Amino acid sequence: MDITPFGFTSTTADVLKGVDLSGKRALVTGAGNGLGAETARALASAGAEVTLAVRRPEAGAAVVRSIRESTGNDAVHLTALDLADQASVRALVDGWTGPLHVLVNNAGIMAVPELQRTPEGWELQFATNFLGHYALTVGLHDALASAGGARIVSVSSIGHQMSPVVFDDLHYRFRPYDSWTAYGQSKTADVLLAVEATRRWSGDKIVANSLNPGAIATGLQKHTGGLRTPEEFRKTVEQGAATSVLLAASPFVEGIGGRYFENCNESDVVQERTTTLGSAGGVAPYALDEANARRLWEVAAELIGRQASAGRPRSQVRAETR
Repeated sequence: MDITPFGFTSTTADVLKGVDLSGKRALVTGAGNGLGAETARALASAGAEVTLAVRRPEAGAAVVRSIRESTGNDAVHLTALDLADQASVRALVDGWTGPLHVLVNNAGIMAVPELQRTPEGWELQFATNFLGHYALTVGLHDALASAGGARIVSVSSIGHQMSPVVFDDLHYRFRPYDSWTAYGQSKTADVLLAVEATRRWSGDKIVANSLNPGAIATGLQKHTGGLRTPEEFRKTVEQGAATSVLLAASPFVEGIGGRYFENCNESDVVQERTTTLGSAGGVAPYALDEANARRLWEVAAELIGRQASAGRPRSQVRAETR
């Protein structure tokens, strides 16, 4: 059942009509272009103080200037973040002060053609799309809790249907590497992150949801030869970012957490992979499974905690297993 009046063609302006975010603080990862930049711009247009977390600050600076000029909101900031580099994630966490009302885990990479690993030995798509965002989210828990009603937005994809999280071989040490199942696993993990964050932190008035933004031509397709979805199923950037912005700010989803959205409404659960293109794809049951979510959180806590404890005093790592 639809819980909002919005749909496939709705834009960020549509979902934010009448919404005032004055006094709210938001952090958007991967905001140097595409959906992230539009999400940041939209939130700033509604009065939020917005920080763009980007891998290439020199490119992000131009986006910050553009958002300030187009919205008239000078409270738009820039910070460096490389999600594949745990030191970079810790630097952002350690440098954050004050409450955080909205965290949009938007950044990602897709279909990396060859197997690549981080210095920890983690498969690059899983490390970037999920483990980096997990560490960021957990590290910012106290800032989110102090906001008194924070929202976490986890950008997933219909690609999550390409693979569940394969707990026995997360990093392709035994399986032949496949760029699409690696991407799918990481996007399933992003959904599970929202499920478990809501279960653990709802008592802190923190809710988290995940979403499929749809088919939008952005830099994400650099390894796939561009967007190949038929025109009738494509969205503009403003339409693609609408579901992220809805989950970040709309009163229609106040207090709702642990769910997966597309086209600005909660998605149907499907029992097999969607093989025909359409306006909606549905969510696989394994991506919403509470046991999977809890297990993944514990696995990530061990991975990140082990890495964090190698370079930080124990007192600074306690939030990793919260």
